[in-house]
Amino acid sequence: MVESCEPIISRRNAMHRREMDSFGFVESQKALELAPVAVLATDQPARSGFPAHTHSSAQLIYAISGVMIVRSEAGSWIVPTGRAVWVPGGVRHEIEIASDVQMRTVYVAADARDNLPGSCRVILVSGLLRELIVTAVGIRPAGTYSDREWRVLELILDEICMAEPLLLHVPMPRHPAFVELCAELIAQPSLEATLHGWAQRAEMNPRTFARAFQRETGMTHGSWCRHTRVLLSLPQLATGASVLEVALEHGYESPSAFTAMFRRVLGVAPSEYFK
Repeated sequence: MVESCEPIISRRNAMHRREMDSFGFVESQKALELAPVAVLATDQPARSGFPAHTHSSAQLIYAISGVMIVRSEAGSWIVPTGRAVWVPGGVRHEIEIASDVQMRTVYVAADARDNLPGSCRVILVSGLLRELIVTAVGIRPAGTYSDREWRVLELILDEICMAEPLLLHVPMPRHPAFVELCAELIAQPSLEATLHGWAQRAEMNPRTFARAFQRETGMTHGSWCRHTRVLLSLPQLATGASVLEVALEHGYESPSAFTAMFRRVLGVAPSEYFK
């Protein structure tokens, strides 16, 4: 199980549960009885979120601005500005709002398409998909939809099906000892995390540990640590923290070392990522 975000998602969870109806969640679910897609617009403050929950409809959770972290048993997905995370129906997940977020949630009926993604993933929201989502916010549930409204909803599904996944996923293992070690690094990215040190704590020899860790996460221990530290830096960078500050807090000795790894993982320098 992934680490809980209870320390970050405050007691306002209860408030968020009560407010979901006022945000239009129930209305959007009823809309799916009439159309394949319903879009809900909400703005969420930093350090809020939604506790673990599930629903039959799939959803695309889009950050027009700000950064979210979505967690399930399979890991964590970092969702920066201009990206969206796809969560299939029936997947238990929780959402942490890392900075003030303009959120647009696209709910998709379970039987909308046969070729929708079957697992969680982050996608880059194209200019077309963004405009379709913004337009669909204004489409209210009705007994009938205009041809234009129906085309907008169908085009949203086309764009979701065609979108390529981004490498913004922190995969989580299932071995209890591995989960504990990974959760510690996620909670405090500056911690030292050597292969030998982790193997010793898991009471395994390093070679056995390395094979088992890669089998469960799909990544080597070193790659997982580097990848995770870079992704966890995104919420701070999005709120204006300096590269120096973020580098030191995420276990790097210098801004240049952090920038090099950031570029290696995400393809651009930290200063360019949110442009």
